[in-house]
Amino acid sequence: MKKTLALFVLFILFISVKAQTVASLSGTVTDQKSQGIPRATVYLLNTNYHTIADKEGKFSLSNLIPGNYIIHISAVGYASKNQSIVLTGASQFVTIQLKDDSRQLDEVTVTAQKYEEDAQKVPFSISTLSAKQLKDYGIWDLKDLTAIAPNLNSAGPGDGRTVSGIRGIVTTSYDPAVATYVDGVNQYGLDTYIPQLLDVDRVEVLRGPQGTLYGRNATGGVINIITKQPSNTLSGFAGLDFGNYGQERFTLGIKAPLIKDKLFLGVAGVYSGFNGFYTNTFNNTHFDKQHFFLGNYYLKFLATSKLAFTLNVKNYNNRNNGAFALAGSPADALSKPYQVDQNATTKMIDNTFHASLAVNYSGRDFDFTSQSSYQVNNRYYTTPIDGDFSPIDAVSVVNNYGGDWNKVRTGIQEFRFTSPASSTSKLKWTAGAYGFYHYAPNKQGTYFGADAAAVGSPISNFTSINTNIDRNFGVAVYGQATYTVSDEFDITAGLRYDHEHKKESIKGEFQPNGGDATVTRSDTSSSANFKALSPKLNLAYHLSANNNLYATYSRGFRAGGITELGSDPSSPPLYTFKPEYSNNYEVGSKNNFFDNKLRANIAVFYTRVTDAQVPTLILPDAITVTKNAGKLSSKGAELELNATPVKGLEFDYNFGYTHARYTDLAIGNNGAIVDLKGNKQIYTPNVTSMLALQYGYALGTSQKMRLVARGEWRYLGDQYFDLANTIEQKGYSKFNARVGIDTKNYSLFLWESNIANKKAIDYAYDFGATHLGNPRTYGVSLIANF
Repeated sequence: MKKTLALFVLFILFISVKAQTVASLSGTVTDQKSQGIPRATVYLLNTNYHTIADKEGKFSLSNLIPGNYIIHISAVGYASKNQSIVLTGASQFVTIQLKDDSRQLDEVTVTAQKYEEDAQKVPFSISTLSAKQLKDYGIWDLKDLTAIAPNLNSAGPGDGRTVSGIRGIVTTSYDPAVATYVDGVNQYGLDTYIPQLLDVDRVEVLRGPQGTLYGRNATGGVINIITKQPSNTLSGFAGLDFGNYGQERFTLGIKAPLIKDKLFLGVAGVYSGFNGFYTNTFNNTHFDKQHFFLGNYYLKFLATSKLAFTLNVKNYNNRNNGAFALAGSPADALSKPYQVDQNATTKMIDNTFHASLAVNYSGRDFDFTSQSSYQVNNRYYTTPIDGDFSPIDAVSVVNNYGGDWNKVRTGIQEFRFTSPASSTSKLKWTAGAYGFYHYAPNKQGTYFGADAAAVGSPISNFTSINTNIDRNFGVAVYGQATYTVSDEFDITAGLRYDHEHKKESIKGEFQPNGGDATVTRSDTSSSANFKALSPKLNLAYHLSANNNLYATYSRGFRAGGITELGSDPSSPPLYTFKPEYSNNYEVGSKNNFFDNKLRANIAVFYTRVTDAQVPTLILPDAITVTKNAGKLSSKGAELELNATPVKGLEFDYNFGYTHARYTDLAIGNNGAIVDLKGNKQIYTPNVTSMLALQYGYALGTSQKMRLVARGEWRYLGDQYFDLANTIEQKGYSKFNARVGIDTKNYSLFLWESNIANKKAIDYAYDFGATHLGNPRTYGVSLIANF
């Protein structure tokens, strides 16, 4: 293995040296008064070439391969800009003018198709949030993205995790419906998933199936998170946030060149804690008091101007003194908001570690990326956690069986080749291979106490122990190509083949209080193979440089699996369920108007899901099993408007409508089959809407300090939380606001969320346990940049 890796590195070094470079680029970044903009960032998309302008706005890049490039320029206080440039074999000089961000919208760069390009040219629906927008919205974790992207709904089941759905394709198990990538690394499942955001450059929300380039579990879409990388310039930030409910949040980060033009370091961390929203009336204590730490560490080595190695490590450590802050029913949750009555209290330990190594080569004939990653999550409760969400001693859950159990490990490797960034060809292509291995040894006990009869158990004071060891590996190959037929028309086609093998071993045990465990079901296992083809076809027509039409077909799939052991005779153990497939048809238009002062994007879609994976809760086992039980139809429309109508005023409006209904649905319920055809999809508001207005008023003649005021209105329409459609949350609104001082180097803001203190169901289980959305919160935030 070591020899293979060494040969691989030598090969990359060889081809990087072999390619001759004879071009150079220099220039000046200026404002509208032709004054140089200091510290402007200059970056050639899809390459390792980037630099920071000096105090006069001057920059230079050397050893470039001649060809066509897109240069991206950004600076604090100015609208980002993309500019095409053709490099010949000679030195070239350019002057690039940026406009004040109060007068023009950013030109957004995304990696939605696994190479960097203008978001308005991507032929499918995508929403983006820059670092500035994340700050403006006050987004600290992925759950806060709800309604900001049309038809996106993220909810919290009560244990700190976030489950997301897009366009009616929702997460109902540990295999998500919306794939999440952080710095190019797939977050395999909800166990290894980090929901918190730290030092983020941008977030991309891709709507609709993305199976061709992203593979498994991207049936609803993809959330791409890109953090800020270190460069030749020393920079850093520090932040303090304080709010009610004992909220405190501290952020700190620094980026520095260890060896100029060669070795770069980036370190960032966030600590957050609060006293909790909930009170446990059983013992009159704060129930969900918690704190966490998230660290992000970069080490980047630029071996040559064309070859870069980036090591990235993330660790997330969460301590929650009250996971699953759930009321027993929706009625209890709404009549006694933010109160639980649970006799079994515990601390949840949640430790996640990610490490990845990225190799990026930019050559004359092709570009190459290798992404290797390793993810570990250990999650357990120090003592049994309440399973009946009541003061009686009926059901509690045990999973603290030692360090060898409930420790999930995942390894992922991806190789990707793309057409070179400097290519002048009409054909742009991407091809790659992907592989993963996943090992999850889970052991969980369901304890039935003295009041077990209240939940239907004929005996009491025993633990039913289920051991489930999951081994899963898969490989995939994929390719996608875009051909420019003419200046007005291009076509994109792609195909991916995935193959997975899953093996699951189970064992059932019975352990009376004070006694030894006896085997009720001996060790047994089952294995299954799954395969999937994920095609894609895009047609794009460019009416002008600022107006684009597209039509898209895409297919996605959610991985198949094997059911756990349960007591429902209609859900036999080790039953193989097939992958869930979705086919999406979409037509849309993306437009910029008035010299990029107004952006208007609109799309309509139709999605058809077959072999829908439907979860069924088995009681009193407290086990969820999954079966292919139906077909789903989802259709709707989306609108995104962004504008700077007058200097200093920013306007954002997003609207999404989804009509998601099961055209076929039959589920098991304790031995009986229930027909739920025609019912609406769960966790899917029929409307998402967001309106934000922000105004910045310059203080003084220098305009370096602004007084900023912002108001937001978010609306979520009617949604259901169980397949029978008996648990419903009617549509409701939330209002947020903030006001403060903003400068180039620091900002100080007062903020308030859910101003009207609206109480609404955020997440509910099909047996009734309910978690509310956050109450009214307010506080102050101070951020300094240097």
